[in-house]
Amino acid sequence: MSEPTAPARAGDLGVSDRQDSGKGDRTIVMQRNQRRLKTILGRATDDRLGDGEDLRFLLSLADEEDREALFAAAREVRRRHFGSAVFLYGFVYFSTFCRNDCAFCHYRRSNVALPRYRKSPEEILQAAGTLAASGVHLIDLTMGEWPERPAARPGQPDSLAGLVRRVKARCGGLPVMVSPGVVPDSTLAALAAAGADWYACYQETHNPRRFARLRVGQSYAERMQKKSTAQALGMLIEEGILIGIGERPADVADSIAAMRALDADQVRVMTFVPQEGTPMAASALGPALGEAVVIAVLRLAFPDRLIPASLDVGGLAGLAERLDAGANVVTSLVVPGKGLAGVAHASLDIEEARRTPQAIGPVLARCGLGVADRQAYRHWIDRRRPRALPQAGAR
Repeated sequence: MSEPTAPARAGDLGVSDRQDSGKGDRTIVMQRNQRRLKTILGRATDDRLGDGEDLRFLLSLADEEDREALFAAAREVRRRHFGSAVFLYGFVYFSTFCRNDCAFCHYRRSNVALPRYRKSPEEILQAAGTLAASGVHLIDLTMGEWPERPAARPGQPDSLAGLVRRVKARCGGLPVMVSPGVVPDSTLAALAAAGADWYACYQETHNPRRFARLRVGQSYAERMQKKSTAQALGMLIEEGILIGIGERPADVADSIAAMRALDADQVRVMTFVPQEGTPMAASALGPALGEAVVIAVLRLAFPDRLIPASLDVGGLAGLAERLDAGANVVTSLVVPGKGLAGVAHASLDIEEARRTPQAIGPVLARCGLGVADRQAYRHWIDRRRPRALPQAGAR
């Protein structure tokens, strides 16, 4: 009778045996990950997605089938909360002058070769009126961060608050979002009193060290505080992050946790586009996590919130991918022929009239979606707003 052989150690295996063992180990890991993905997506579709490990796991998905499962779960969550309805935002970037020197931004102060513009109040009103007539649900008034002229007091028509009042009057009371950057609390109060419904202020990252490299010379804490101040004044908050800047899944997971803590009403992600005349023009920061993946995880983390599919990065060609990942707002619709720019791409699809409600209609239809009626959008705003103080002058 022969002596029993000892169990083979990894070092004793032949090449073929090691290959077979490696394949077996990979199969076990894949099966374990499949079970974990199914469990996490099951919780997520019940609106119970956790922070931390769950978020990092989803953000790290690389297999195409796994990502498709993620997108399908995101679409199901969107369907349960919003049906097939999509909201449309008209974008009026009325001033490209900015005092900040953000390392990633085309419109940074130091980019002196860049042509700038500042639209007159009447030009702004005309663009907003055209967007309102086209069927958008909201007018987004965006500007570079620039102090108001000393003469432009909050009660005057050429102040930012005065402009909000005039836009709402011209557009039949449509909701208005303001994106002025960091402004004094008195300006936020004036904007709220004028009827501004939304305050958009993007942190870009919730890693303070990376923030310091992106938003040079700016205060991380102050920028976060302005959003809380605007909330207390009754405005809804849009928060956003930038990807493709060297982030890891853990960084994006931390941002999602921070946006949850803020209780943001709309959350967005945009992919970094290198810009001429900036320190990051030729940056090799590694591939982004994938905007569609982040949109899908945002949908699962914020099941009943608004999540944009921006036309500013991928244009009309990139819209379906973002909608199929769970977005339910189309942003950066721009009127052609008015000399208005985008942000990530100054001119992408604008003068070709590919960033209009009419142009995006066929894409929505192919995705099984349609434009919501305006009353549905107002109803969503009214349901979100009771957590804050009522606005003076709203609608």
